[in-house]
Amino acid sequence: MAKSMQALLANRPTGLVEESNFKIVETELPAPGGGELLVKNYWLSLDPYMRGRMNATKSYAKYVEIGEVMTGGTVGKVVESNNPKFKAGDHVVGTLGWQTYAVTNGEGLTVVDTKIVPPSAYLGVCGMPGVTAWIGLLEYCAPKTGETVLVSAASGAVGGVVGQLAKLQGCRAVGIAGGPKKCEYAVKELGFDACVDYKAGNLIDDLKAACPNGVDAMFENVGGEVLDASFRLLNPFSRVALCGLISDYNRSEPYGIKMIRALLINRVKLQGFIVFDRQDLYPRAVASLVKAVSQGKIKYHETIAEGLQNAPKAFMGLLKGDNLGKQLVKLA
Repeated sequence: MAKSMQALLANRPTGLVEESNFKIVETELPAPGGGELLVKNYWLSLDPYMRGRMNATKSYAKYVEIGEVMTGGTVGKVVESNNPKFKAGDHVVGTLGWQTYAVTNGEGLTVVDTKIVPPSAYLGVCGMPGVTAWIGLLEYCAPKTGETVLVSAASGAVGGVVGQLAKLQGCRAVGIAGGPKKCEYAVKELGFDACVDYKAGNLIDDLKAACPNGVDAMFENVGGEVLDASFRLLNPFSRVALCGLISDYNRSEPYGIKMIRALLINRVKLQGFIVFDRQDLYPRAVASLVKAVSQGKIKYHETIAEGLQNAPKAFMGLLKGDNLGKQLVKLA
């Protein structure tokens, strides 16, 4: 009988997440029953949305109960299968949570080809973050050749892909990131035309210099002061894809939007979106991203924590912006 290490939600955080909010346990897994399979997870994805799932508040998805395994995307290998859709040895991506093994009925699992791109890529550039970038930019920002696309959290798993997709569309890609290292990465490694360091203390003027023709499309991951400063540069009939508000996730009271009049004055189209609402586009997005990555047209970086016991600390770092690119936990 397989034993699994699991990270449970021990209690709900107030403000900043702490390691004491999690409990690491070892548990015995039952043998897979009829229609079930046993999966050994090799990679765990850490993502900002998980912070919201730790709160007992109504949202677009069910929150994690106290004592439950933390939710999260995984890539693993099928060890044993009683499900005709899967066979032992298959690599599968799904949402099996913060644990090293899982017994599942296979719902939500997808078999992936790890010969084209590495397994971990299916949690980042070719997974949910990459698909979020693809859908948000191409469906909601709908950039045209020559336009300026502004991306916050530009060095992150989502923002980094947005900027590269914008360049492939023939656009000027401008990023916003925290610190010179992240800005240098966005420009030199990912090919952004410019990247503004919001920590440098001159955000609005630096944005104006980087976007001399204003902003035609904006992909928003951060919210707060970064969003308000960006709104000042929006051109008439620009489009905003509102993907995340990470600056608010640890706040007890939200920052809000002070420059909302910019949306009215410039007749801006703002679309809040959750990537899981567009399952119709998922297969096409993944196929497009896998092809682009395998051809070297899209680059990516991974920040890797070793072992499930280090997942809480890595997650806390993610929420503070310590990671570069995609934050992962290597489980085995």
